[in-house]
Amino acid sequence: MRKPGQSSRHTRQPEAPAAGEMATGEDLDSLLEAVRACTACAGHLPHGPRPIVQVGVNARLLIVGQAPGARVHASGIPWDDASGERLRGWIGIDKPAFHDPQRVAIIPMGFCYPGKGASGDLPPRRECADLWLDRLLASLPDIALTLLIGQYAQRHFLGKNAAGGVGATVAAHAQFAPAMIPLPHPSPRNIAWFLRNPWFEAELLPNLRHKVRKALAKRNKESP
Repeated sequence: MRKPGQSSRHTRQPEAPAAGEMATGEDLDSLLEAVRACTACAGHLPHGPRPIVQVGVNARLLIVGQAPGARVHASGIPWDDASGERLRGWIGIDKPAFHDPQRVAIIPMGFCYPGKGASGDLPPRRECADLWLDRLLASLPDIALTLLIGQYAQRHFLGKNAAGGVGATVAAHAQFAPAMIPLPHPSPRNIAWFLRNPWFEAELLPNLRHKVRKALAKRNKESP
């Protein structure tokens, strides 16, 4: 994984823990404050910066997607759209559990809405991963399962193992177990893919729900 860095063109950011250094308690609060104040790529964002992440030090499940869409940018709530509804159905948890940062961490590859492109949203900005991703991951010592949603997350975490594209990577999901599960984006734009690949719903989703329940169950047992 690439180490966080910052070029001379970026706005200077508040201090945050170095990559690999655990951020807990007040340190994590300070890190999140710095992330949410980030304006490193403001000049490239047509709707302005609004970094959207969800992180709690006790989280057991990590969801890594691509970037917030327009609706999520407006609400400030991760996966607050039709894609989020489908994702919650896939993993079998309700909104309160999904939006509990002490259970579920949500870190997209790009934290801000990148705007519209010729077909769909623009790709996530790279600055977020360079500046913040490793630092946020260092604050999550108890992650039992990571869901990699879409090509950007899969390429970053799986490298050459994701070179065949999302469909091939998802089909090979067993090779990334038990720590990670690659998934297609749950966007309505991908309904045709879901219909062409019935094994996804019949085989992968029951396994996904089982692994999510298992990951979250340990945290529930440890809670007072």
